[in-house]
Amino acid sequence: MTEKFIKNEQLNYIKKQIAVIRDSTKKNVPQNVLAAVIDLGNAKISDLFPNATLEQQEMLDLSRLKTDKEYEQYIQHLSDYLLPFPKITEQQLKKMFPKQKKLKMPDLSNIDHSQLTYLSWNDLRSNKKFIVYELEGKKVGIECEFAPTSKKNLCSFCNCFGEVAYFSTVTKAKKSKNPDYYKSIGNLICADSRECNKNITDVEYLTTFLKDSQGI
Repeated sequence: MTEKFIKNEQLNYIKKQIAVIRDSTKKNVPQNVLAAVIDLGNAKISDLFPNATLEQQEMLDLSRLKTDKEYEQYIQHLSDYLLPFPKITEQQLKKMFPKQKKLKMPDLSNIDHSQLTYLSWNDLRSNKKFIVYELEGKKVGIECEFAPTSKKNLCSFCNCFGEVAYFSTVTKAKKSKNPDYYKSIGNLICADSRECNKNITDVEYLTTFLKDSQGI
């Protein structure tokens, strides 16, 4: 039996490929064009899983799908193979943010870990945003200043247009000749991390930002 092997952001990416195919179908494009769109979508999905087994490759193949119902069943079936975000406890979160003596905790019991690429929550009292992610096999957490904006814009994590906030953090990067040196980095991200987790399709910017913040 195939073990769980699909990450949240990968399933989101697959959903976007299906959306492109379904849109082309509704536009009644020529069959050869539609076939090319499907082949391209299949190729992009295959590229996400270079080490997929034969069984997994067959499971991911969408070339035989025709109807909206079949696409929905395909997504539902793949959802059974989602790798959940690693379980984390309140005690572990406190250790990640030791300077926060009154750390506001997320409701961990009310989180669907299978639909998380990263864990994040806001503390509106202190205008802080906390982000936790498994980076190279280790859970890392960063604390950010958080300032909502009045205009919609692109999120740097999921690259979708919507309600965003500016967040920034001081990195752990140091310079031996200047003990007072510090560097702050920031960007726009979704104000609601739940929406961001529904849309994120790759973690390149997220991991780069976390590595920079950790001084890696």
